[in-house]
Amino acid sequence: MGDEEGVDKSRRVVFVTVGTTSFDALVKAVDSENVKKELLVKGYTHLLIQMGRGSYVPTKSEGEGSLVVDYFTFSSSIADHLRSASLVISHAGSGSIFETLRLRKPLIVVVNEDLMDNHQSELADELANRKHLYCASPQTLHQTISDMDLNSLLPYTPGDATPVANHINRFLGFPDD
Repeated sequence: MGDEEGVDKSRRVVFVTVGTTSFDALVKAVDSENVKKELLVKGYTHLLIQMGRGSYVPTKSEGEGSLVVDYFTFSSSIADHLRSASLVISHAGSGSIFETLRLRKPLIVVVNEDLMDNHQSELADELANRKHLYCASPQTLHQTISDMDLNSLLPYTPGDATPVANHINRFLGFPDD
């Protein structure tokens, strides 16, 4: 990431997204004093929470020796929030994960353990094993933040689907481009 003119270098935003569903356990976890303390220790200044359909309402804060905390339910696009973030904490939805990784933002994925047949945890675990992100539960989030070393994360490089698409096109009888 290059230097952007006019950007406040001292502002370090943590953006939290739960997607379009309800994930109160994640919102409660990031609103807890121990998580906010760990984020402050790591040098973050702002916490912006997209809380989705959840019923838990986080505590707003203006800072003054602590994190500036704000929240909203939904946005037509979270792309701007992702781009301006120094760290993203996200639910385990594949769209949120890959959009964040594509922007090369440090990412902690928090798995919703209440979901049945949680295929999302498999994706998060695999990407964590490959060192592209950190994976946590709401209960372990504060420890994950405390232990994280963002320099140990490896950039995610998406695969090239062109050869597969070309093979399918040839199979279906479409001409090569």
